[in-house]
Amino acid sequence: MTMENTPTKNPEEDLATRFPTAYTILFLLIILVAALTWMIPAGQYDRIMNEEVGREVAVPGTYQTVAPNPQGFVDVMLAPTAGFYDPDSYAANAIDVALFVLFLGGFLGVMNATGAIDTGIRSAMRHMKGHEIWMIPILMTLFAIGGTTYGMAEETLAFYAILIPVMIAAGYDAVTGVAIILIGAGIGVLGSTINPFATVIAANAASIPFTDGILLRFLLLGGGLVICSAYVMRYAMRVKADPSYSIVAKQWDAHRKLFLQGHDAEFKDATLNATQIVALVIFALTFAVMIWGVSSQGWWMARMGSLFFGSAILIGLITRLGEKKLTGSFVDGARDLLGVALVVGLARGIVVIMDQGMIADTILHSAETSLGGLPELAFINLMFWIEVGMSFFVPSSSGLAVLSMPILAPLADFANVGRDLVVTAFQSANGLVNLINPTFAVVVGGLAIGRVSYDRWIAFIWPLLLILTVFITVVISAATLL
Repeated sequence: MTMENTPTKNPEEDLATRFPTAYTILFLLIILVAALTWMIPAGQYDRIMNEEVGREVAVPGTYQTVAPNPQGFVDVMLAPTAGFYDPDSYAANAIDVALFVLFLGGFLGVMNATGAIDTGIRSAMRHMKGHEIWMIPILMTLFAIGGTTYGMAEETLAFYAILIPVMIAAGYDAVTGVAIILIGAGIGVLGSTINPFATVIAANAASIPFTDGILLRFLLLGGGLVICSAYVMRYAMRVKADPSYSIVAKQWDAHRKLFLQGHDAEFKDATLNATQIVALVIFALTFAVMIWGVSSQGWWMARMGSLFFGSAILIGLITRLGEKKLTGSFVDGARDLLGVALVVGLARGIVVIMDQGMIADTILHSAETSLGGLPELAFINLMFWIEVGMSFFVPSSSGLAVLSMPILAPLADFANVGRDLVVTAFQSANGLVNLINPTFAVVVGGLAIGRVSYDRWIAFIWPLLLILTVFITVVISAATLL
């Protein structure tokens, strides 16, 4: 059979692995947490409204057991739905994030239909040939700035489909593109300085100014960024020199087919026309407006989704796609990210099961008991590891801050440890875990967009996690002793 007569193979088929999909992993975690609600006693702290935090916070010393509410078969089956919205009250959970992902997919579908992104990538690679490696530290720094200032997380989902093709076209792999975004923003959150969702809420809940300990957090941010940039650059250079070194070497060809659309060898002919240039300008301005809106105007998923929806229409009109091609491209683009939207709901369903089973406060109470009467060094390091463990169940930095800081921060007074160090230990632990946390929608969503399986991501990042853990431990231990 000649090559011309061979049916075109779907690259998605080549991306299949023996490792369970994100959907299976998350559903198994839902079952696991449901099982824990049968084994861990239900309990609650009394809560009062904290005006500075803007939420109800737990009152230390008020923990009491309550009637158990173990989660059964029906609750497990409802969890994916409850991850999107409460089926009883209809209160939104992750439905806003899921819709944002679909609008984003539609926007990218329209942009792909114009040919502007594909041509722009090839043109950029032609002009940057020989200097592509420096994109890694520059972009990671930009994402880290977003993480440390306003807690950039879900917003990063908009960048994966853009950056991954650029990295692949430059001779790297999909993991490199994922790492730049996920680790870049993640190290920013780990070293949060003025992040309102981590540092400010946690500091308010701990009853201290959020500026306390900011120099130490700058040290974590700067040191962590250097470590992570060097790690990703080293990996990327080795992959470019020898593609077999790639963590996803078996999917190398499939990734190139999927993300480059078969145009990876056409750099010489890549020339943008005037209409495509206008489309790319609108494309870039859309992301700039999104960052402005989130960081200074209080925008969240609904307004971000509307922004991408409106920009898709504008680009379609300017490039004269026509009504049928515009709507078709939008729907096709949304379809491409439908799996990501479903993953977001599943991840949130885990948290729903834990909340309904009322075991979060019990876990927190156990932590409170464990920390009592410890010496300074043991206290701060155990605090870090307790927050690491709790982050798996409560991936939200603001949610974990409100849950744990009112209880754990006052214990620092008895251990002669500054409350600012407790805040730093909390955000470092949360930021570290959320680089791999399967209950964190940003992790599973980013990997899904990049077509990188969870086991391959763990294989890539585990040495970096060890390095960061040692770095954080040394920094907070030294700060405790000084």
